[in-house]
Amino acid sequence: MTITTTSPKKPIKQIVLASLSPRRQALLKSINLDFIVHPSDFEEKDTHLTPEELVKHNAIGKTQKVASHYKNALIIGVDTIVVFQNHFLGKPKDKEDAKRILRLLSNTTHQVMSAICIIDTKTKKNISAVETTNVTMDRLDEADIEAYVNSGEGEDKAGGYAIQGVGSLFVKKIEGDYFNVVGLPMYLLRKLLKEFGLKLPSQ
Repeated sequence: MTITTTSPKKPIKQIVLASLSPRRQALLKSINLDFIVHPSDFEEKDTHLTPEELVKHNAIGKTQKVASHYKNALIIGVDTIVVFQNHFLGKPKDKEDAKRILRLLSNTTHQVMSAICIIDTKTKKNISAVETTNVTMDRLDEADIEAYVNSGEGEDKAGGYAIQGVGSLFVKKIEGDYFNVVGLPMYLLRKLLKEFGLKLPSQ
C-alpha cells in the first residue's frame, strides 16, 4: 500500500483522498487543499445496476474501505465511468481494444459519470452524489485512431482517451463539467465539502 503526503501543513481535520489517480491529485493540489493519499482496495464488480447506481456504488465502496483506517478524517472517494448507449466503456485491454472503443465514440455523444462520496469518520456522516457530462467526439479516421492509440495516452483512461491531453483534439463539444471528464468534478466537490463545514477556497 502506498500512502503519500502532499503538504507538510496539517488541516484541522485530516483529508484523505482514496485514489492514486494523478489527475485527481493534481486537481486537489491546484486548489491548495492539504490532503494525503490512501488508495482503496475496494474491488469493483460488474453488476446489473444502472450507470448512475454503479458509479455511486463504487465510490461509496472505495470510501468506506479507507474510512476504516481513520478515527477523525474526511475521506474522499471518487469513481468515474464512461457510458455509450447504456454500455460501460472501461480502460482498454490492449491496443486493439483501444481502437475499438475510439471507433465506437467517433462522431457520437457519450456520457462521463463521476460519483463522489465523502465520509466523516468521527461523526459517521456520509454524503454521495453523481455528476454527468455529455461529450461529443468528432469523426475520427483510422489514421487519427492509429496515431492516438500508439501515443499511449489513453491506455489507463476509461473510454480510451484523455480530454486534458492530446485527446482534446477530438472533442467537438461538452455539455456539463469539464473537470468531471478529467475525473473529479470540482464544483460538486466544493458543494459536498461545504456540507461538512469545509469551505473552499479556504480563508
